[in-house]
Amino acid sequence: MSGGLGWQAWAGALSCSAALLCAALLLFAPRPVRLPLDRRRLHALDQTGALTGATAAATSLIGRTLVQRGWSQAFAAALDSAGVGMAVQDAGLFLLVAMLVAGALGLLAGPLVAVLLVVLVPVAAKAWLSNRTRRRERAFAEQLDDSLQLMASALRAGHSLLQALAAVASEAEEPASEEFARVINETRVGRELGSSLEEAARRMKSEDFVWVTQAIAINREVGGNLAEVLDGVSGTIRERNQIRRQVKALAAEGKLSALVLMVLPFGVGGFLLVASPGYMTAFTESLLGYGLLGVSVLLLVAGALWLRKTVQVTF
Repeated sequence: MSGGLGWQAWAGALSCSAALLCAALLLFAPRPVRLPLDRRRLHALDQTGALTGATAAATSLIGRTLVQRGWSQAFAAALDSAGVGMAVQDAGLFLLVAMLVAGALGLLAGPLVAVLLVVLVPVAAKAWLSNRTRRRERAFAEQLDDSLQLMASALRAGHSLLQALAAVASEAEEPASEEFARVINETRVGRELGSSLEEAARRMKSEDFVWVTQAIAINREVGGNLAEVLDGVSGTIRERNQIRRQVKALAAEGKLSALVLMVLPFGVGGFLLVASPGYMTAFTESLLGYGLLGVSVLLLVAGALWLRKTVQVTF
């Protein structure tokens, strides 16, 4: 009897020891190396956070709204001409956030100021894009002469036309390098070279580059020495740029005078507002004062447009 009980005790002890040993092995033994699930199955786990998801939903909604209103193409063209590497929906979200921030800051001074700031944000964005586009177009026009000389040198060295364009894309400065690189990329994906060059000329609004495009198209049809043709076009463009610089220098005095005349009313008004506030508050105490302010604004706008037209010299 006692021997049977002893055997059962020893069996129970051995069973408990085996269980503890198995548990210890399961807990402390090195586990097999496994690849994470997101590497074994593509898009198996969604790691995007709440902020990322909300941003993606907002940009998608803005993109659909712009497409429905018919503003998407014009907005994309404006960003493209300005050289802004940003998607339309992302730029729209950025503009919306800027308007909300401006409105929140304007509420500190009053609802009228908030509305004014909200309206001024897209106006300022459009002015910034227009200014950036003009600067980019002027820079491209200034760089076109050197770009054509580089193309002619590459053609004389035995390179093909595409290789000459690639040399300009890699050696020229911005924005010429960006535009020529875009032409090369569009050609590599199957677009015709002539249409890519014409699109670049329209995008940069360069009459000189239109001539270059026409010269390249004619040369590809009838043959001949394209390097000499580019040299002739380059010389013409160089002379036009020289005349443009002379006209700009001669018109600089008139532009400075126009700027002074346009800023002068604001300077005088600010001085009177500080020196004699009672003199200026008379304009806001009666209907006649508001009418005079409105007439002053109209006259100022008309004078600014007239001065701008006067100092704008074309040739």
